[in-house]
Amino acid sequence: MNDNQYGSMKLKILNVVGARPNFMKVAALMDAYKKYHEIEAKIVHTGQHYDQKMSDTFFKELGIPQPDVYLGVGSGNHGEQTGKIMIGFERVLLAERPDLVVVVGDVNSTIACGLVAVKQGVKLAHVEAGLRSYDRGMPEEVNRILTDQISDYLFLSEKEAEKNLHKEGISLENVFFVGNVMIDTLYKHLPHAQKSNILEQLAVKQKQYVLLTLHRPGNVDNIETFTNIISAMEVLEKTMPIIFPVHPRTKMRMENFGLMDQVNGMTNLKLTEPLGYIEFLRLMQDACLVLTDSGGIQEETTALKTPCLTLRENTERPSTVTFGSNQIVGVDRDRIIAEGQKVLAGKSKVSGAPELWDGKAADRVAEILLEQGLKNRRQG
Repeated sequence: MNDNQYGSMKLKILNVVGARPNFMKVAALMDAYKKYHEIEAKIVHTGQHYDQKMSDTFFKELGIPQPDVYLGVGSGNHGEQTGKIMIGFERVLLAERPDLVVVVGDVNSTIACGLVAVKQGVKLAHVEAGLRSYDRGMPEEVNRILTDQISDYLFLSEKEAEKNLHKEGISLENVFFVGNVMIDTLYKHLPHAQKSNILEQLAVKQKQYVLLTLHRPGNVDNIETFTNIISAMEVLEKTMPIIFPVHPRTKMRMENFGLMDQVNGMTNLKLTEPLGYIEFLRLMQDACLVLTDSGGIQEETTALKTPCLTLRENTERPSTVTFGSNQIVGVDRDRIIAEGQKVLAGKSKVSGAPELWDGKAADRVAEILLEQGLKNRRQG
């Protein structure tokens, strides 16, 4: 396509980011948009994550243009945060008058900005649609379901998601299986990550450490569950060092629950501040095992073929288990220990790459958005 084919007016797309996983997805999209002169792409950062290590650093490392708009909503209860985002984003939408709004993932910013867009009659695209854990106790699950119901275009990272949308009565006419945009970003930055000296900084060696992340409310807000997980680490750290970049909210819960003495008593458990993307990517690639409750990390470890044990009873990303290196182990102390020890003994599962996780997902999204946007313009 060229500028003259459909006139000189560009297709204006607002891309919403709010939290760490959003940044990697939008980074890939922004790279893809650059290939089309017909697209004018802007970024709206809601400020849902306000910690520098979890926001500003990612923009610099990933080469994402600075946000055109920053709402700065900060933390808060779900209702409060969602409401602030909606109020702020509505002002942006009225001022910018875009052709399309693109939301990614499943955070509060996703549903909040999606609702504002459709109420203003702006077409909405959801990247990473159709994922389901079937656990409505997770706020993210509610965000996913509602965003998919109101979206005009739904982009799937894995084929299984199409079945979920069909079961929910969503027309498959505007559903597109494109692959995983977050993995595009991973492949692009992997050579840079391999040059990071984070292993030397933490005094660990390749494939001779475990990487742990925890942030889900179901894990860190429940003292019994959190204690089970920490107690499992107490056993596993005797075999191999554990690196634990601590989410600010997770650290606060450890202090509130009186777990810091137990944590500090583990000589082989190394706590760090939240890490930048490049450092963390290097740690994931070279870990012997990753323990996490994060959906995105399940995908990243699958792409890296790093063994991953998910500390949840379910996953909305089944391809990471079917094709990838991920296993769902729940939060039972003894099971975490047993499965962890198997991996540390060299008994991890054989893994592969899910379909279309090839580093070109964002290119497919950009091409489809341009086609659909220009078609709407002609029809309008």
